[in-house]
Amino acid sequence: MKTQELQKLKAEELHQRLHDKRKRAQEIRMSLATSKVKNIKELREVKKDIARILTILNTK
Repeated sequence: MKTQELQKLKAEELHQRLHDKRKRAQEIRMSLATSKVKNIKELREVKKDIARILTILNTK
């Protein structure tokens, strides 16, 4: 997810995406604990997306 795409979204949409990303991060962590994840890099990407969304929300 690119920063320019996120900047075009409204605050409500950003909050919804933030909720979805946090939920996905939790799912990945749970599957890491049970050794079911094949793509470990996905958690890093989700965490970076969360940081991008929070940064944009703080600037609005």
